[in-house]
Amino acid sequence: MKVMQLLPELNSGGVERGTLEIARALVADGHESLVVSNGGRLVNQLEAEGSKHLTLAIHKKALSSLWQIRPLRQLIEQHQPDIVHVRSRVPAWLTHFALKGIPAARRPHLISTVHGFYSINRYSQIMTQAEKVIAVSDSVVKYITDNYKNCPTQDIVRIYRGIDPAAFPHGYQPTAQWMNQTFKDFPELENKFLLCLPGRITRLKGHETLIELVKKLQPHYPNLHAVVVGGADPKKAAYLKEMQENIQDQGLTDKITFVGHRSDIREWLAFSDVVLSLSNQAETFGRIALEALSVGTPVIGWNRGGVAEILSQVYPQGLIAVDDQAALLNAVQQHMDKPQQVKPVTMFRLKEMCDQTLNLYKQVLK
Repeated sequence: MKVMQLLPELNSGGVERGTLEIARALVADGHESLVVSNGGRLVNQLEAEGSKHLTLAIHKKALSSLWQIRPLRQLIEQHQPDIVHVRSRVPAWLTHFALKGIPAARRPHLISTVHGFYSINRYSQIMTQAEKVIAVSDSVVKYITDNYKNCPTQDIVRIYRGIDPAAFPHGYQPTAQWMNQTFKDFPELENKFLLCLPGRITRLKGHETLIELVKKLQPHYPNLHAVVVGGADPKKAAYLKEMQENIQDQGLTDKITFVGHRSDIREWLAFSDVVLSLSNQAETFGRIALEALSVGTPVIGWNRGGVAEILSQVYPQGLIAVDDQAALLNAVQQHMDKPQQVKPVTMFRLKEMCDQTLNLYKQVLK
């Protein structure tokens, strides 16, 4: 098989990671893997792992992107993939128009993956106009069936995202060297019960909820400390400043540490005592929650979206009613009073995701 995946850019994020994982699986299985994007820091890794990257500016939500239809059509005609797999809305629209100009007999098969709960409109509907539509969780299946009646249910295929258990082994502990460096950089974290909130600094991730929680807990648990693992985009600098001022006003400056963007997320998840998932919106999958549970760290999160699907299967005692602040407080207190054990995770495996995706490609080609 020759498979061409399309996405806006190859920098960081779940869509990008999924693209690389499928590209790697295709190469390992003896197929040809092509990826079209505007480029980014993951291109070197993609090519080192045996795929071919084709650079095209398919990343801008702007009318000027329509100029890319003809070059994209030329790429498709030149490389003649058996399958084109679109993972984002702008690339999906450009592909839609590019394929129209190719005679039906020579057109590749079209597959899409719905990675997000997109705003519900004609622009987003394009993600449901493919021969097969992959949904990354049951929550996404429901989102599609509720909002896009044009998409036949038999064409929707749920394939959970997966993680590599070897990369997040159960019981994993950071090295002594890592611990020493961390205590040197953040001495306030030593001998503390660590609550970790991972994720980019945006209004969506529930930082305000964390601040409120620490405020309520700290009089009773002096050794409690919260750590926020995730960077702030330059556009979010004002929000970060506002949040830090709020923390200062509440007298919690010495109780909450921001460690910025990190590439050692596995270490932080394993180092923490409890990981929180408090997003104001449902997550389509919730990979970080799964990574934390995989290393054996308890996760407490709202009962919605993909995180709820993971918790209900792997760690149901971490599920709490959405926005129920009293239940959140209670759950954290229980974990502080008595450490909880997380059993080894045996589902949501990367290999299953790759096998199911490649099987779908083969099925479409039959």
